Amino acid sequence: MSSPNDQDPVMLGLRLQAARERAFVGREEDLATFRSALCGAHSVLYVHGPGGVGKSALLRRFSLEAAEAGRRVTMLDGRTLDPTPAAFEAEAGSVLKDERAVLVIDAFERVQGLEGWLRERFLPRLPVGALVVVAGRTPPDMTWTADPGWAHALRVMALRDLGPVDAEALLDARGVADEMRGPLLAFAGGHPLALSLGAAVAIKDSQASSRWTPSQDVVATLLDQLVGEVPTLAHRHALEVCAHAYMTTEELLREILPDDTASLFAWLRRLPFVESSRMGLFPHDVVREVLEADLRWRDPQGYADMHRRITAYFTGRIPVVSDAWVLGAVGSLFYLHRSVGTTAEFHSWRGDGEVYEDVFRPEDVDALVRMAAAVENDESAAAVAFWTRRQPKAFRLYRRTETGELAGFCSWLRLSEVSEEEAAADPIVATAWANARAIAPLRPGEHVAVGRTWVREEYGGTSPAMDLMQWRAVGYCLSADRMAWSFMAMRDDHAMRDYLRYYDMHDLGQHAWLGETEYVLFAHDWRATPAQAWLDRLDQLLLDGPQESPAPPVPELAVMSQAEFAGAVRKALRHLSRPAELAVSPLTRSRIVTEDADSDPAKALRRILEQAIDDLRQDPRAAKFHRALAGTYLHGALTQEIAAERLGLPFTTYRRHLLAGVKRVCEDLWHREIHGTVGS
Repeated sequence: MSSPNDQDPVMLGLRLQAARERAFVGREEDLATFRSALCGAHSVLYVHGPGGVGKSALLRRFSLEAAEAGRRVTMLDGRTLDPTPAAFEAEAGSVLKDERAVLVIDAFERVQGLEGWLRERFLPRLPVGALVVVAGRTPPDMTWTADPGWAHALRVMALRDLGPVDAEALLDARGVADEMRGPLLAFAGGHPLALSLGAAVAIKDSQASSRWTPSQDVVATLLDQLVGEVPTLAHRHALEVCAHAYMTTEELLREILPDDTASLFAWLRRLPFVESSRMGLFPHDVVREVLEADLRWRDPQGYADMHRRITAYFTGRIPVVSDAWVLGAVGSLFYLHRSVGTTAEFHSWRGDGEVYEDVFRPEDVDALVRMAAAVENDESAAAVAFWTRRQPKAFRLYRRTETGELAGFCSWLRLSEVSEEEAAADPIVATAWANARAIAPLRPGEHVAVGRTWVREEYGGTSPAMDLMQWRAVGYCLSADRMAWSFMAMRDDHAMRDYLRYYDMHDLGQHAWLGETEYVLFAHDWRATPAQAWLDRLDQLLLDGPQESPAPPVPELAVMSQAEFAGAVRKALRHLSRPAELAVSPLTRSRIVTEDADSDPAKALRRILEQAIDDLRQDPRAAKFHRALAGTYLHGALTQEIAAERLGLPFTTYRRHLLAGVKRVCEDLWHREIHGTVGS
């Protein structure tokens, strides 16, 4: 009887191979293509895909199946191969003498310079029946596919991430607990290397939970494997912009990195993990996430600066781009906030492609009325019929790209004054007016906007149609002129309440009823918190990270009537030399002061008032008003009588000039408050 010492030892390589076989999942279509090639369907397979996507694992499986089929396999690794024709032929020349040979070349991007020689000199000498598999990060040169001789001999295989089922199977093979799979899949998607690294760390971490995030070691390893070294710091910055933005165009890159933009964009375009679409360039999801995580950890201030510059770019485009491009600009703006939980929950980021926005046409009325009745009730349908006649341009339609089928529609009504007819036709509009009047009524030239959405059940919640409707709403709010209030009417939903509260939209109390359905009107006063302050608040929530309580609110602007504003100006003029009094003036929270560059509101207010007085000198008709104001408020007269005496005017004449001057200053500053420009 033999002892254990008499048995052949188990080689470590065999154990490694067995473990790799157990961990290999999916790729059924790729394996089927390889088996077909073994039977003579193709002479060359060219596999390409970004780093970590599983090319090496697939090649090992190809080699194993070829060996099991009785084929002689030669494996080459571009990382260890001397990139010369002589060296290559010395390693692989035997394949030229065996019609059943299989040559497998991994990491071909390391010897990419041999591609032309391989195609023109080496492979044409291959005996019929032999098979060569080339795998690298970059796709083959276009010369391959342009040459009709290679049309049937070559098969190009783009290797993608694992599908959801195979990704789950990989985690199962690695022994990852069920509660850990959600965050791992959210981070890694179907990327095999990211899944494997995350799994290896997670199963060793006894503290890991559903809140797992990748460690910096995982991020650093993935950066090395997926991105590698970059030529310069400018190239690194270009990559970081590409990772943060939804889509990167040369125009966006020029805004952030104005030097050598064209060459940086061309470099990004050639990277194996960067893809192109009609909207621009975008990186592989895992590359995007690891670049983001690395920059936020390594240089928080640099990340914040980049974020704000990209935000400013898209914010500046929203009011000026054509209507067709507004959705793309707003979607790109919101994508910058994708890591914030509430944003991620309510956006699918699939709007572009699956669903498209369409304009309203008179022939669409019946379809909209039918949908409103089907998804809500007859009273809602009647309101739709009324407003399609009254404000047809307020409606936008959302259709499935494949079929043109109506998925939903929305309306944004612009209302400048109360109409009994409109209020009677639509209780939601009547309630919006009631809420606005009760809290902060409109001032001359302002308007109220009321938004509503109707969507088929299958497109409710998080869907491409809802993405586009939300982006249209934000686009309207950020570009509307003189909008006082926006109201978004919807049926009550606790999750939606939290989401809208994050975007500073609140239930003011009064609800509307259409038939037996109750609608909450979520409101925002754009005079109290203007567009830029609203965006700054969102940036603060993103850059400060998760908080137990919401970020400190942005100081609201004072929304005053013209009479209240004039009263505040008159009082501030009397206290012009008293900083403490100016500091508590409601004017310090007015638009004219908050948009001033001075960080001290009291100093800014004093300078604005002094400038308004001085501006009267430019109008010959107001010169006497200027003298009265300057003598009273700028030159330190203790009483109006002393000011009149200094000016050599009868007191009644002085008082008439002073009151007219104060009125003129109030009017000019009010014009600036409302319109942002000085009145003539």
